[in-house]
Amino acid sequence: MAARRSTTVRTSGRQSARSTYIYGNTVRQAEVMPRRREWEQEAPERQKKVSQQVQKNRKKALHMNPAYVAFLTIAAVLALGVCVWYLQVRAELTSRSENITLLQQQLAQAKEENNTRYNAVVDSINLETVRDKAINEMGMVYANQDQIITYQNPVNDYVKQYEDIPESGVLAKSDKASK
Repeated sequence: MAARRSTTVRTSGRQSARSTYIYGNTVRQAEVMPRRREWEQEAPERQKKVSQQVQKNRKKALHMNPAYVAFLTIAAVLALGVCVWYLQVRAELTSRSENITLLQQQLAQAKEENNTRYNAVVDSINLETVRDKAINEMGMVYANQDQIITYQNPVNDYVKQYEDIPESGVLAKSDKASK
């Protein structure tokens, strides 16, 4: 049969008592603890068994050389310095990352604003109106064939014209081509 335990707390005034009742036919035995006196008697015997040489070695091991203490102090200070340096580097990295994120957001906003303004300008310009105004109000005319000079551009990008285009139409020659 299984044992049942119930704990009741009775309080009357200032005193409280806890009682444990065990129901059933099985009662557990109390744990046996070794006597304290036995342990106290064994302790001096153990100390007596240790030889004088062992005691000297233990004292030597506990004694620290001043050079060793200095070495440990320097090592601890260096370790602390490395830890502080590492924390500073991590803090700087975090702040730079936050700064980069902020700058990227500003760049994205600026690009979007530029695109919006560019599209507004492009939408506001009607090329037919510009051509009409240039021809009718300003007196501009299309170029004739004899006014058009073709030239060979050494680079396919664009040309800034600082002087007249030569009659040959060649803007620049390399040294290898002239030989």
